[in-house]
Amino acid sequence: MQGLGIEARKASALISRASTETKNAALKAIGEEILVNRTALMTANEKDLDAGRNNGLSDPLLDRLMFTEARFTSMVEGLAQVASLDDPIGEITDMSYQPNGLQIGRMRTPLGVVGIIYESRPNVTIDAASLCLKSGNAAILRGGSEAIHSNLGLAACIETGLQKAGLPVTAVQVIEDTDRGLVGQLITMDEFIDVIIPRGGKSLIQRLIDEATIPVIKHLDGVCHVYVDGDADLEKAYSIAINAKTQRYAVCNAIETLLISDAVAKEILPRLAAGYQEHGVELRGCQTTINILGSEVQVSPAVEEDWYAEYLAPILAVRVVDGLDDAIKHINHYGSNHTDSIVTESYTAGRRFIREVDSSSVMINASPRFADGFEYGLGAEIGISTNKLHARGPVGLEGLTSQKYVVFGDGQIRQ
Repeated sequence: MQGLGIEARKASALISRASTETKNAALKAIGEEILVNRTALMTANEKDLDAGRNNGLSDPLLDRLMFTEARFTSMVEGLAQVASLDDPIGEITDMSYQPNGLQIGRMRTPLGVVGIIYESRPNVTIDAASLCLKSGNAAILRGGSEAIHSNLGLAACIETGLQKAGLPVTAVQVIEDTDRGLVGQLITMDEFIDVIIPRGGKSLIQRLIDEATIPVIKHLDGVCHVYVDGDADLEKAYSIAINAKTQRYAVCNAIETLLISDAVAKEILPRLAAGYQEHGVELRGCQTTINILGSEVQVSPAVEEDWYAEYLAPILAVRVVDGLDDAIKHINHYGSNHTDSIVTESYTAGRRFIREVDSSSVMINASPRFADGFEYGLGAEIGISTNKLHARGPVGLEGLTSQKYVVFGDGQIRQ
């Protein structure tokens, strides 16, 4: 592990001064390698899936692990999109002119070496590599043992792409050993690693919060909400609320709680319940929800823990609220500062919601499933941060950089 750290620190010095053209050439070459090795990568992924099934991996985790055609295509498109983005490194902004003639601005710089720990999703290997490369950072990647064959296959594509572009292959290093003890070493290597980014379950992230000696960019839970306002377009409300829960279950930006204004609950709730039933979603509701739906729909009484729960499964908590104030109060109390959305035709209600809900992404009339770096035009994301310092929301190129002050003078001295 120390050897990985030494090589990463050396590579970071080289990658930090690589030209935009060279970095883009590496991203293009990695994409070409993935396409050339598509069959081999799919075979490697099937090995991981077979092992996961034999080891009793849950359906949500198997879903995260799987290479579908759409996810494979998205991975390659993400590389191209990152290559097309403006290079943030060296950008000087906020230039000001002082009375003494000094020009003072801020220059964007790489963070240095980024350590990324993630579970299940092998596409994170490519997302992380592409964003770290374009932002001039070296990366040490530690994927989960359940995706080892997929990750090593992608690592080979990355290594070849770096070689073709003339960049050090140690700019992106994938840890091949699946020993969990290595995580403990990685998160305390502060002499080599500048920041740690975890992507995985609550237990992994909590461990990093407790044990890491390196700054961590993270989110702990994805307790996301849709609030259907009293002034909502109910057709929009139906499609958004259904999509936000059922498009995929085992993702951090799927909703876990649906809030509905009492002004429209009797009108929209039965239709929504029927839609969720068609998708096999279990409902856990407040007493008002149970009363409105009656005996025709099976609804379990929600308990206090349900409002805090991140199910990552076809289970949804439903609560009828008194209105906008009650919805905002609920979200800020029970939510995880991840992503929350209001469905409303009221400009005033929408503005209040985005101003007062304390989450990293807040939406009006859109599904929280859009809280994603690729969908935000970042090319990809290294993770979603609910931190309030440095980076918040989907972390793309800018989130992997820092800034330093630069001063341009012409011989001035301080009197």
